[in-house]
Amino acid sequence: MNSVTSDGMLFMAHRRELVNYANGIVRDHALAEDVVQEAYLRFSSARQGKPLEEPAGYLYRIVRNLAVDSLRRIQRENLRLPDADADELAAIPTEAPSPEAVVAGRDELRFLQDAMAELPERTRIALEMHRFGGMTFKDIAEHLGISVGLAHAMVIDGLEHCRARLCRSK
Repeated sequence: MNSVTSDGMLFMAHRRELVNYANGIVRDHALAEDVVQEAYLRFSSARQGKPLEEPAGYLYRIVRNLAVDSLRRIQRENLRLPDADADELAAIPTEAPSPEAVVAGRDELRFLQDAMAELPERTRIALEMHRFGGMTFKDIAEHLGISVGLAHAMVIDGLEHCRARLCRSK
C-alpha cells in the first residue's frame, strides 16, 4: 500500500478523535476542523517517502501544535481589536457560513459517509484512493490487482452511487 493511501486511511480512522482533540484546545469546532485539515496536509507532505514508527502519534502532534498556534493567533488578534461596542462588531461582515449552511453541510457529509459505507469494499477503496488520495486509475488498478478500465468504472460507479444518495436526501 502506498503512503498516500495509508495516510488517507489513517486520517479517516482518526479524524473524529483529531477534531475532538483540537476542539479541546481551541474551543471552536469549525476552527478545530480547519486545524485537522491543515494537519493532514502537513502530515502527508512531511511523510512522503519517510516511514514513521508512530504515524498516528505524529499526526496528533501536528494537530496539537497547529491548534496551539491557532489559539495564540486568536488571542493576539483579540488584543489588537479596538474597543468597540457589540453593534459595531455585529456590523462587520463575516465570511463564515450561516448556521443553516453549517448544518446542511454536516448533513451532506453524514449522507456521503453513509453512502460510501454502502459501497462494495473495492469500489469504496478505489473511490477513496482517487478522490482523497489523488491516485491515478493506473495506481488504483495496480493496488487492487484489476484493469485500469475496471478501476475507472469502479470510481465512476462509486461517485454515481454517492450522487444518487445525496440527491435522495434532499
